[in-house]
Amino acid sequence: MRAITNVKLKPKPMTLFYQTNTWTSQPQITEETKKIWEHIVQKKNWRIVQLPNGFYQTEYLDPKKENSWIDVTRRETMEGAESAIDASINHYEKKLAHVRGPQVVKTFK
Repeated sequence: MRAITNVKLKPKPMTLFYQTNTWTSQPQITEETKKIWEHIVQKKNWRIVQLPNGFYQTEYLDPKKENSWIDVTRRETMEGAESAIDASINHYEKKLAHVRGPQVVKTFK
C-alpha cells in the first residue's frame, strides 16, 4: 500500500445539528404527584423529631408506606422546625393552586 503525499486537502465546513423544544402548554403533573402534594399540605401528616445532636428534624408521613417517615429539613430550634413545616405546606398549597388553573377573583353584573 502506498502513502499519498503532497495532496492538498480543503477543509469542509462543519455542520452542527441540534434540536430545541418549546412548550405550548405547561407540562402536566401526574395524579400521583398531586396526591403526594395533597398529603403534604395537611399538617397532621408532619412531625418534629429531636436528633441526638440536639437539632430538630421535620418529617412527613410517607403516603406509600405505613409507619414510614420522610425527613425534610433540620433546624436548631423547635420554632424553626415548625416554621419550616409551615413554609413547606404553604409552598405545596401554591403548587396545587397553580395546577388547578386560573381562579375567578372578581365577577361583574
